[in-house]
Amino acid sequence: MDTLELQDRPAPAARREPRNRGLVLGMLCFVYVLNFLDRQLVSILAKPIQDSLQISDSQLGRITGFYFALFYCFIAIPVGWLADRTNRVKVLSIACGLWSAATAACGMAANYGQLVVARMAVGVGEAGGVPPSYAIISDTYPREQRGTAMGIFNLGPPLGSALGVAFGASLAAAYDWRIPFYVVGAIGVLTAIIVYLVIPEPERGRFDPVPAPTATDVPAQSFGSAIRAFFGNRILAVAALASGAANFITYGLSNFATLFLMREKGMRLEDVAIWYALAVGLGMGTGIFVAGRLIDRFAVKNKAAYASIPALSLLLALPFFLGFAAADRWEIALALLFVPLFLNSFFLPATVTFVQGEVDPGARVISGALLLLVMNLIGLGLGPTFVGMASDYFRADYGEHALRMAYYALAPMYLVAALLFVWLARLIRKSETGQADASTLGRQ
Repeated sequence: MDTLELQDRPAPAARREPRNRGLVLGMLCFVYVLNFLDRQLVSILAKPIQDSLQISDSQLGRITGFYFALFYCFIAIPVGWLADRTNRVKVLSIACGLWSAATAACGMAANYGQLVVARMAVGVGEAGGVPPSYAIISDTYPREQRGTAMGIFNLGPPLGSALGVAFGASLAAAYDWRIPFYVVGAIGVLTAIIVYLVIPEPERGRFDPVPAPTATDVPAQSFGSAIRAFFGNRILAVAALASGAANFITYGLSNFATLFLMREKGMRLEDVAIWYALAVGLGMGTGIFVAGRLIDRFAVKNKAAYASIPALSLLLALPFFLGFAAADRWEIALALLFVPLFLNSFFLPATVTFVQGEVDPGARVISGALLLLVMNLIGLGLGPTFVGMASDYFRADYGEHALRMAYYALAPMYLVAALLFVWLARLIRKSETGQADASTLGRQ
């Protein structure tokens, strides 16, 4: 079916469109800001936490990567299935309260084992954050506006990272590394209550091409059939794999960036709170927003743009990433890092928008969860773990420059991810050609 000819589903008289889409999107974005802020606090405060709890780079990589992702990724699947069959806003609210309480518990950790348990609990809560939000946005905005809406929603990671750096580093410098965990956790619990009271549950599938009289007529797939449908679709599977490779870079870089800038480039915590926060907020934020606008402009006419835009962005980012790792001063390193921060996350709004538009309305949450399963198991689970282990491996030969060598070892993933997105673009073009041929035969 030609996406250019899709018409919005008429809303039933009893259930009109949300009176204020901007409020809904703004609240969801703020929850995502807290989601990512909580997730990144350990990475942002890596140096004082390492000094306090005496943990290695490998341990830091596991706690910010594999241990967190293990629970975050797999719990997201049953939570996504449940949300597709129940109230998505309630699931989001409960999840926000859970991960926020667990974040506060991170500040109480007296040793590495306790911090691991608390981080796993954060992962369990955050599993119910992003997939329901994807589905709520998809049923609040029509297809031709979803790229921009997803781009705005996905400002959560850069804003969360920037606020985490500025807020967390400032509080840690003034008081103690534990204080930011307490404060952010309390804000999150309050936000969970507001989400429950303010955000309406939208009608499922209201903007999809096949109209239905009511939301209850859009059936949710069974748990097993939803999983089989997702991974049985070659295009969706490759989209998830390509996103995972790109996320490997994103988390491998970001989870050690503050430690790298402080340890190898001589940056102080006070400098991190200002300059690194600005670089993350402006770089990632504008990059994700620009990506969403580009998708809305080009993907309507050329569906392969969902994959070709991320492929090009990754290739353009690679030389600047290498320059960032090689620079001798933190000022030069940070200026070079700005370009990868801008380009690295182009894949996020592109892939999310693509997947949400390809699946049935009754399977949007679990499909988002399955996308995140692959994307974060590879990216969040393995990216920081790889960089941390590589840093410890290179320490014997390179000493204080071990993290620099670990970043060099990370660089080939840019090429791997770009090639996977090129493959995805070819699959999308082939699929469109097949559909066009079938449509032509049907008219003859």
